[in-house]
Amino acid sequence: MQPQKNGENKSITIYDIAKEAGVSASTVSRVLTNSANVRSEKKKKVLALIEKYNFKPNALAKGLADTKTRTIGVLAADIRNPFYASLFVECENAARAVDYTVVLCNSLGETDKEVELLGKLQEQRVDAIIQIGGRGDDLASNVEYVELINQIMAKTPVVVTGKLDGTRCHVVRIDAMKAMEILMDHLLELGHKRIALIGGRKDVLSTFEKHQRYKQILKENMIEFDPALVAEDGGYNFETGYRQMNEMLDKGVRPTAVVAINDFSAMGVMRSINEHGLQIPQDISVVSYDNTYMAEMAIPKLTSVDYNYEEYGRKLIDTATAMIEGRKTGQLRMVMPTLVVRGSSGPAPLEL
Repeated sequence: MQPQKNGENKSITIYDIAKEAGVSASTVSRVLTNSANVRSEKKKKVLALIEKYNFKPNALAKGLADTKTRTIGVLAADIRNPFYASLFVECENAARAVDYTVVLCNSLGETDKEVELLGKLQEQRVDAIIQIGGRGDDLASNVEYVELINQIMAKTPVVVTGKLDGTRCHVVRIDAMKAMEILMDHLLELGHKRIALIGGRKDVLSTFEKHQRYKQILKENMIEFDPALVAEDGGYNFETGYRQMNEMLDKGVRPTAVVAINDFSAMGVMRSINEHGLQIPQDISVVSYDNTYMAEMAIPKLTSVDYNYEEYGRKLIDTATAMIEGRKTGQLRMVMPTLVVRGSSGPAPLEL
């Protein structure tokens, strides 16, 4: 199909329509495809000009005007952790349902690699970036990293699962304090008072919030805080759980229950307890966060906080596509945790 002609025998293109209407070519394209994401006054102007020139664009012209790739980049901290793997799969499912594709990048917890991968995603012209973990989880946002994200956001929307102070990033995150509340309530109802915390770094927002809520709950229940029951900063892996639980038990510090920062570290905690000749949950209960496949594989099966990965992934994708398409969405959207009780938690022992 040939471009239409105006009264001066000039071919009319989608760009001519855009210029006369005072809008972008992509706006004209959205009107032509009957998208809802165009203001009514702009839509009226464009439709009037389309009728005026009897404009019928060919497929190539429409393609050139539509600069969207319908691709969302997902930058994960470490896909080897089943938390990130589970969440990415649900992002992929949610994106597919609305005709978007996701591209996965894995930083392996390295800041330099995060920066490099952000650049790669921009080169691929993704329509939005979702950052799961990494520098977006920092308790104190890094100034240089914030500046980088602001530069990216000038062209590409960014959604994070933590926070980046000094940016206008949209945030979809877990209510970490609520997550601690439901674990502590469960253990307190079982009669536990000597509750240990294992794993995690306090410069990570969610871990910091969990530690603060832990102290608040102890105070609310008139239980004295014992610093010996809180392990020093570690990681989020098996080795941290195993080492920190060994150190605690070897010093003669004996909790009746342990809150592990995630299922990975809980596996290390459970091995340490078993190697010290103690039973779970008869001697020490163990509870955790993330409710990954490891919770079902543990012996006994692990009580763990679930984050409803399907809802979490859907909220992340919906927030990203809303920013891409100009729809209104909340700056902060929370994911509410639930507790899955299994065999690793039981009543506090009567005697230590």
